[in-house]
Amino acid sequence: MCDTYELRVKGLLDDHWSAWLGGLAVQRQEDGTTVLVGPVVDQAALHGVINRIRDLGLPLLSVQRTGPCSEQR
Repeated sequence: MCDTYELRVKGLLDDHWSAWLGGLAVQRQEDGTTVLVGPVVDQAALHGVINRIRDLGLPLLSVQRTGPCSEQR
């Protein structure tokens, strides 16, 4: 069962990073941060996304589980 997450990073990402970050939606904010939102199938996948954020050199500001995937549809 997957969960939906919101990950906030410092910096603005272009939409083309979505596929590389597991298909998470890229939402640029006016405060210079980017929120990545979407379903994550398990903890291993979540760690994979976090590792890719690290590989981009972006500071990770927050990670929030917003609920099971079924609640977000």
